[in-house]
Order: sequence, then C-alpha cells, then structure tokens
Amino acid sequence: MALELTKLVTDMLSAARGVFEEKWPDVKDYAEAEFKKIGECLLMIERLKLQGKITEEQARLHLEIQKNSARTVLLTLEGLHILLVEEAINAALKIIRDAVNTALGWRLV
Repeated sequence: MALELTKLVTDMLSAARGVFEEKWPDVKDYAEAEFKKIGECLLMIERLKLQGKITEEQARLHLEIQKNSARTVLLTLEGLHILLVEEAINAALKIIRDAVNTALGWRLV
C-alpha cells in the first residue's frame, strides 16, 4: 500500500486541530506547512525503502529530525507550550501510524 501525501496531511491536521482547539486559527498555517513536511518526509522514506537506499535506523532519524523541526516552528507561536505542541504532534502521528507502518513494513511511527 503506497502512502498518499494529501491523505496523510489531512489526517494529521484533523488530529492536531482537535488538540489546538481555540488556538487553531493562529496555528493553522504553520501546522499545515509543518505536517506537509512530515508527510513529504514519510513519502521520501517510503521511496528510499523501496529502492533499498535507507535503513530502518536512518528512517527513524529522518522522521525525528522532521518532528524536531515542526516542534521548533510551532513553539515560536505565542501561547503555545511544549506539552501542547507535543500532544498535537503525537496525535497527528498516531492517526497515521497504521497506514505508515503497513506501507513501510517497519514500525516507524
């Protein structure tokens, strides 16, 4: 099963929106950009795995770098704190976990 960027991003945004609640209007544009980057990272990992050019450890590192980037960007917004941002990122990844792990054949997310 191949991953699809629009579906990944839509699902992640839906989960994050539920966490950010009333802060969503201020966070929306940043969240869209950051979760799109995470989705693109996952598609790159999928492509590289199919080509035999990435190990599971490298994939984990790539994803962690992208999560750190999203965390950093979201923490620059006024009124957001680390626990809220972590909760949103975790909710976003949880909702796509099965699709990603099935597509990769690894437990990445």
